[in-house]
Amino acid sequence: MRFELVKRSQHSKLFSALSPFLALALTVICGALIFAALGKSPVDGLYYYFVEPLLEVWSLHELAIKAAPLILIAVGLSVCFLSNNWNIGAEGQFIAGAIAGSILPVMFPDFQNAFVLPLMLLMGVLGGAAYGAIPALLKTRFGTNEILTSLMLVYVAQNFLDWLTRGPWRDPAGNNFPLTRRFHADAVLPEVLPSSGSAHWGIVFALVAAVVVWFMISRTIKGFEVRVLGESPRAGRFAGFSARRMVFFAFLVSGGLAGLAGISEVAGAIGYLQPVISPGYGFTAIIVAFLGRLNPLGIVAAGLVLGLTYLGGEAAQISMGLSDKVARVFQGMLLFFVLGCDTLIHYRIRLVHDALTAKRS
Repeated sequence: MRFELVKRSQHSKLFSALSPFLALALTVICGALIFAALGKSPVDGLYYYFVEPLLEVWSLHELAIKAAPLILIAVGLSVCFLSNNWNIGAEGQFIAGAIAGSILPVMFPDFQNAFVLPLMLLMGVLGGAAYGAIPALLKTRFGTNEILTSLMLVYVAQNFLDWLTRGPWRDPAGNNFPLTRRFHADAVLPEVLPSSGSAHWGIVFALVAAVVVWFMISRTIKGFEVRVLGESPRAGRFAGFSARRMVFFAFLVSGGLAGLAGISEVAGAIGYLQPVISPGYGFTAIIVAFLGRLNPLGIVAAGLVLGLTYLGGEAAQISMGLSDKVARVFQGMLLFFVLGCDTLIHYRIRLVHDALTAKRS
């Protein structure tokens, strides 16, 4: 006896549209059960997790800071996933962009003028794109699985960053801490509204990227090529589209946006390089992409929701003494329910008996 997934001839458009909201509701319900199992009040837990971070202005600025890299990375990932290229290594491309963009303020600290920050951002984009091109090259040249290569490159980037900050790039005046020198004023990403909070221009980059990629996917020939090759590579070949070029295009766009997120995070929220610069933005952005249904505009809303889980996790940790891993549990449940709901909307489960299977064979 076994279970099979059988594609439905027709699926409910209403449930398809409500799927992310249903997944979020199921996550909240399961989260309440987790709080109860931990001996905590589910009402208090959900309040600290989803409500308290929205009550103060400074929290909203923190939400924008947390959501910006998630949105940027997820928008790039949407291009990959829509084209049927599975980039799981955005975390590594995020780090590569941060390293490449930090070359000027770390190695050339006396180079201080208005051109420094634009050059840093450009170098961050190029660094992330170059790192994303590695799994694309391996896939098109040697037929390797991009899931494995992009994922393994994450650990290469993490260890390289650790070596840099503990070795050649460590600040000689930093009391032996594994940190680079602080970025000078010309290398710091300014705040959007300096008089009202601390949200920097990373959130603006994220919103602009979402609109541009949405326009590209929905209104241009290149976007049509992305969708066709993702849904039916054979039809794409008949149309004259190159699957090989699409692999590079998808990974370069995805890596470039992840690199921009990396240098924006370092130049905006941190101000220097350190061994760990990300709480897992590159992996969480995968959840954001699917929660937003691979639509760049939907990803903006999904990025804010997942950014809220980071703030809520910190609030619950402080107020209720919970582990910082609770935020990861919520994120994992959200991805599970998003994929589960989408699967059950498009497929039905059929129970197949072994005797019947043997008779058919």
